Amino acid sequence: MTTSDQLAQIKRGAHELLVEAELVERLKNGKPLRVKAGFDPTAPDLHLGHTVLINKLRQFQELGHEVLFLIGDFTGMIGDPTGKNVTRKPLTREDVLQNAATYEHQIFKILDPEKTTVMFNSQWMGEMGAADLVQIAAKYTVARMLERDDFSKRYAANQPIAVHEFLYPLIQGYDSVAMKADVELGGTDQKFNLLVGRELQKHYGQRPQTVLTMPILEGLDGVQKMSKSLNNYIGINEPPEEMFGKLMSISDDLMWRYFELLSFRPMADIERLRQSVADGTNPRDIKFQLGQEIVARFHDAAAAEAAQAAFIARFQKGALPEDMPEVTLPGESGELGVASVMKGAGLVGSTSEAFRMIKQGAVRLDGERIEDKALGLKSGDTYVIQVGKRRCARVTIE
Repeated sequence: MTTSDQLAQIKRGAHELLVEAELVERLKNGKPLRVKAGFDPTAPDLHLGHTVLINKLRQFQELGHEVLFLIGDFTGMIGDPTGKNVTRKPLTREDVLQNAATYEHQIFKILDPEKTTVMFNSQWMGEMGAADLVQIAAKYTVARMLERDDFSKRYAANQPIAVHEFLYPLIQGYDSVAMKADVELGGTDQKFNLLVGRELQKHYGQRPQTVLTMPILEGLDGVQKMSKSLNNYIGINEPPEEMFGKLMSISDDLMWRYFELLSFRPMADIERLRQSVADGTNPRDIKFQLGQEIVARFHDAAAAEAAQAAFIARFQKGALPEDMPEVTLPGESGELGVASVMKGAGLVGSTSEAFRMIKQGAVRLDGERIEDKALGLKSGDTYVIQVGKRRCARVTIE
């Protein structure tokens, strides 16, 4: 694979690459790169938001590079202050070890265990004495620390910043020194910490790592980042039917974001799927393909097929009344607008009411909430349309 092909794969879905020219030079050398990503074991279960970075690590593996998966058992006890407007409570050693034990099992649902080195930063930080830590701290200034957005805001608002919080980016940066990282991955919220790694490597006489930041994946609501605390997440250990159902609940627009950051399909394939929707394919059918791929990755193909079948049965048979009205409507030019279908099926009194109900998020098509008032339903297909909790019909478009 050429350097430009590798670079295109590495940059897929990425937010920022610093410094691209340095990475190109390293790729041209042909030597496998040491690619680092760190995860603090702050919770026992990973969700799809975490896998954005893990997917990128897999891509590096497929390009022949060495993946260093760092479990921050030492930094986890400090608590990452990133994005926090209050001092974060550190985890106990017992919490960290218990959570870390689950990570190794989960990551190998994506990464090749034969090409992955799992490391713990307690390996080197646990051996350090107070004098060693002071030496690291001497290589960075308070002024530089206060350039960090969250620290500067808290300082300006007269909110407390504990001294140990300054240690977090320093130790994360020193991890890169200890691991001799060529590349470090992180979310966009980790950019400051990743750049600290570059600076410390310079101080210790190493060639500074390239920094690759990845977007923060939005949760099911499509607004806030995926988070267990916000209950907008999809856990990678969830049962197949639950995982598939949650994926089907995301909006049509968010689906493309998930395809780019979570799918292993080539981008050319994803663009073809996008074009097929523009040409009239029901987005639900494309979302089925996303659900199939993700569920199969964390379970297997048979489980993915069963989850889709259960989803269809749930919304076309079981969850709605067995005696729901059966309606047949004539299609116009091969399709009929969803608002006209709702009116023709007697689910609303007028198309304006249909538009209003769609805007309120009260309309589901085959179990999936719809947002597009101009959506056309194809002739020859049968749909289950639900308005609110009680009005529903099985509609066939001739």
